[in-house]
Amino acid sequence: MTMATSNLYLLCKAMNNLRVNHIVKRTGHYTTLRKPKYRPPYWFMPKERVVSEDMLTQENRDFLEEVKQDKQVLQKQMESPLANVEMQQATEWTPFTRRVGLIARKIGNYPLWTKDGKKFQTTLLQVVDNHVIKYIPPEEFNPMKSGKMKKEHWKEKRTLGCLLVGSETIDPSTVTKDYCGMFTNVGMLPKRHLCRFMVSPHAQLPTGTPLYATHFRVGDCVDIRAKTIDRGFQGVIKRWGFKGMPASHGVTKTHRRPGNIGAGGEKARVWPGTKMPGHMGNSWRIIRGVKVLRVNTEHNVLWMLGVAIPGETGAMCYLYDTVLPLKKLKTAPPFPTSLHVDGLPLEYYDESIHAFEQPTIKFEEA
Repeated sequence: MTMATSNLYLLCKAMNNLRVNHIVKRTGHYTTLRKPKYRPPYWFMPKERVVSEDMLTQENRDFLEEVKQDKQVLQKQMESPLANVEMQQATEWTPFTRRVGLIARKIGNYPLWTKDGKKFQTTLLQVVDNHVIKYIPPEEFNPMKSGKMKKEHWKEKRTLGCLLVGSETIDPSTVTKDYCGMFTNVGMLPKRHLCRFMVSPHAQLPTGTPLYATHFRVGDCVDIRAKTIDRGFQGVIKRWGFKGMPASHGVTKTHRRPGNIGAGGEKARVWPGTKMPGHMGNSWRIIRGVKVLRVNTEHNVLWMLGVAIPGETGAMCYLYDTVLPLKKLKTAPPFPTSLHVDGLPLEYYDESIHAFEQPTIKFEEA
């Protein structure tokens, strides 16, 4: 009886120590991983709505279409706010200055030739109807913080503001009232795409400022962020480039299988990060240091070197000055952006690219 009482006393003492502040919590690398939360940005407004035209007559539709056309004409005739403001001198630009970027649509590939006859494949990006919607100063900009970035750490980095840029004007009747309210103060129609760009405070732009393809010069290098092509669920050969098993000689139904995925012994488990079948594509990728070879000022088209820009034809891309140290801007670009001036050349070519309107062969008399 005495032994049983002693054991009960030891058990009660052990259970008493199991308080919340005594529990040891594992904080290893893999145990702290959490599933990403697909939360919309804080400036997001509900965009889509159910379109119902049951109560509209044909006269009402014609009137709404006429009002929309009038607003689009007024928006195109709107003068840039920078035209009435004295432009900042180019000397104010420094290599550490961060300018605003552009929203462009990938419209296809096209070859270009150098002056010595070498052929290059390029990707065409069209800047469609870009305008500055809103500017948030560094003191008021509070982005969503990840688990690794604490609040006190972000206060030390509050040196950049945020510019909200919109692209492609759409019909106001197809979006919600809350989403249209974002553009009321700007006096513009709603935009289909929005993007945030971190800029230096002295590189901010007034709301309503249009942005053109001449924001970047030929010869400059930019970084491009876009979503890759959605491939769906794919196996390891297409997703990770596995070689696969032989086609014959004793191989039975394992030609395209991944093979062994775990170890034996004490570590009898699948290691995190093992390459296995799964969803491929539809993820954000950034390609850095892409050179601008040609600019069309009439249609706002940029010819970018290479065909490795993420996304399929028609995808949206976000362009901004490159951060690569060896390809950063050496001279002052159009700062804070370029204005639309009448009489600009139709095409700008890089010094190494052959212009199509020039003759390919020159005859010189000896």
